[in-house]
Amino acid sequence: MSRASERHAPESQDPDDLLIVSNNLNGRYPWQDPGEQVPYGRVLLVAAKLKWSPAAVVVRLGALGYADIQRSEGPLPEAVEPDDATLLQSVEVRYGLTPVDIDKTVSLRQIVESAALTERSPADVARRMTAYGYQVGTGARPLPETADPRDVALILTERRSFGSWLDWGEEVPAQHVLGVALELSCSPYVAAKRLIALGFRLPYTPEPGDERLLKYADTPGGGWLGRWTAPPVGHILAVVRDTGRSQANVLARLNELGCQRPDGDVPDTPEADDFVLLSANLDGRAPWLWKNNVAGLQLRHVLRASLATGRGPAQVAERLSALGHRLHENANLPEVATEPDIHLLETLTRSYLDDVHLEHVLRSATLTGRTPSDVATRLTALGYRLPDEVKYPEVAPGARAA
Repeated sequence: MSRASERHAPESQDPDDLLIVSNNLNGRYPWQDPGEQVPYGRVLLVAAKLKWSPAAVVVRLGALGYADIQRSEGPLPEAVEPDDATLLQSVEVRYGLTPVDIDKTVSLRQIVESAALTERSPADVARRMTAYGYQVGTGARPLPETADPRDVALILTERRSFGSWLDWGEEVPAQHVLGVALELSCSPYVAAKRLIALGFRLPYTPEPGDERLLKYADTPGGGWLGRWTAPPVGHILAVVRDTGRSQANVLARLNELGCQRPDGDVPDTPEADDFVLLSANLDGRAPWLWKNNVAGLQLRHVLRASLATGRGPAQVAERLSALGHRLHENANLPEVATEPDIHLLETLTRSYLDDVHLEHVLRSATLTGRTPSDVATRLTALGYRLPDEVKYPEVAPGARAA
């Protein structure tokens, strides 16, 4: 045993005494320094552990040489429920056993994390902390009486390092609501209502109709718009059609909710084929095309849309460009859309940003039954880069040369 531990080690070997003076309330070194103040929260934690009254703990600490014991402004509680011990341990210190500081207002993080750990409601935790003499902060209204473990993630604003947390009554940006809703796979409207119930202020008033505006796909637990990507134009047109709201109203509300404005034009009156062109499956329904600012619109979508609508590929590309979806500058549009071209492009895993090498040509040849030479020639004609100096076979994979 070190000299420091010898100085602080208790003379009494009574198991209760050893627990009382051990820093981690386990009856073992390290020991509480008699020259330092004993935190009020430690008194309560010892009382919960031993099922003593806090007053009895204070008396015993004095007998063991601990004269400086922190107090709350009010009288000591008569008892501490063992199940309340979790509430009294600070969630803001990662290592060791640190009680909640009686001299500071209890943070909302402490309330919601303790509630999640004990499966209680925030309101119940706040009442228990108040009963033990702690000062609990307040928001705009009483805390929720229902338990929800998602509260912890709702108030987390920075996930790096030790994290950053919202506290009592702060104003929450609309983008935060969208971000945590995506993380929790829940409706942004539900997230917004819960944040308000926790006492936060939002720059808007949540409305039930927000769910239709923010739901872009019928994905269980998902399909909600986020804060970094502009909503698909097809989604906006569908909302306008389904709700009867004006385009300007829908765009303004999405902006209030933290969404970015679409890059393309959102027509006041869509053309007959717009819903088909903007749908990923060319059926006029979600899922809708998302704008790709890097690789551009997929050429195979233009060709498939051409066959589905009867428009020429150039007409399809022109209309989609007006709606914000543009082909990459390297793409070469064929005059006519054909199934062989569509099938070939479906086998290609490269975009117009990527070089197409021998292994990609061979893969497409195998999947289409065409010769590597034919595949390479056609991909070059469609604008793809094949930089390798390769003589591509004239025989389809698996076929025998004559």
